[in-house]
Amino acid sequence: MPNEVDVKETSPVEENEAVPPPRSGSWRLMALLAVILLAAIAGAYAAYMHYRDRVSSDDAEVDGHIDAVAPKISGNVVEVLVDDNQEVKAGQVLVRIDPRDFQAKVNIAKAELEHAESQLRSARVVVPLTDETTQSVVTGASAQLADATAELERARLSFEQASSSDLAYAQANVRVKQASNDRAQADLARMKPLAAKAEISQLQYDSYVAAAQVAENELQAAREKLSSAEKDAAIKKAALDAAQTRVSVAQSDVQASAANRKQVDIRTADAGTAAASVEQQQANLANAELQLSYTTIASPSDGVVTRKSVEVGQVVAPGQGLMAVIPLHGTWVTANFKETQLTKVHPGQRAEVDIDMNGQSLKGTVDSVAGSTGSRLSLLPPENAVGNFVKVVQRIPVKIKLDPGDAQRVVLRPGMNVDATIFTK
Repeated sequence: MPNEVDVKETSPVEENEAVPPPRSGSWRLMALLAVILLAAIAGAYAAYMHYRDRVSSDDAEVDGHIDAVAPKISGNVVEVLVDDNQEVKAGQVLVRIDPRDFQAKVNIAKAELEHAESQLRSARVVVPLTDETTQSVVTGASAQLADATAELERARLSFEQASSSDLAYAQANVRVKQASNDRAQADLARMKPLAAKAEISQLQYDSYVAAAQVAENELQAAREKLSSAEKDAAIKKAALDAAQTRVSVAQSDVQASAANRKQVDIRTADAGTAAASVEQQQANLANAELQLSYTTIASPSDGVVTRKSVEVGQVVAPGQGLMAVIPLHGTWVTANFKETQLTKVHPGQRAEVDIDMNGQSLKGTVDSVAGSTGSRLSLLPPENAVGNFVKVVQRIPVKIKLDPGDAQRVVLRPGMNVDATIFTK
């Protein structure tokens, strides 16, 4: 039949002979490739899992404080007590400058201070002395004014009495005696012709003569009393004027003594000036002693002396660098990470530092991230406002503080190369 197909039957032996079996070496190769592929995948996965929560940089180095040692005064170096790379302690003397000039200034300042203190003590003694003296003068002048015023009042009363009652009495007495004398003289004049005619006895006439003489004497006495009263009034007036003068003088003395009291304020001001002078001299002495202390230059911290450039006999100037002291146990790490690595980095994260010198690993903590890239803080920062700008991934410094235990275990010198790793989780 045309649709029939001839089928050739084959035996199992013939079938096995038609397809040769695979070699055992090929299976081994395939198995090895499969294992390698699985290992590569597992390694890549493990590497991904290992590095996905950390960022690393080999652009890192050890930083530290560099304490510059420089004089604050100029002078001749008389002693250098350290050598390069020598370990020193804080406060240890490094250099001595010739102190003789500065010691002389200290001695001068001490002498001037003692002189100022002596003047101050004298001024403080003068103030109460002047106060007591001027107060005594014021009191005495016031007492004298009071006495002069009382004497003036007595002189005024005495003058008023002498110029009024006593003088008026003497004047009235003169008038009375004048009248008596006039009458006695008139009687005598009338009796005289009668006595000549013997119309009256001689005895009667003698009585008229005696009466006339008595009246005349009394008038003369009254006149003398009036003259005396007038002189006494003049004397009292002079005494009154003298008392008035003494009052004026006493008032002037009181005013002068009151003005003299201002010497207390002057002396007090002098004492204040002396006190200010003492303070000034104390400041001068403190400054001189401070300058003298600068002749001894001590280490500011524990560390190692580096870059010593001073020798005995050298004349140094203020601010001139003599050496540097580097504290070896106060170091930290500055790692420059790419800006693309700092997405998840922040202060406080755990870090690890691998030291190139000895291969040791130290633990640390991210302290801070710089506020600018390293290129921006360089001496010649890049200028991007030009036409040939090429975008370059920038690096930003990250400060890593080492754990205190690890920092004391290994001595790190500023400038050493290290690798830094930050664990972001």
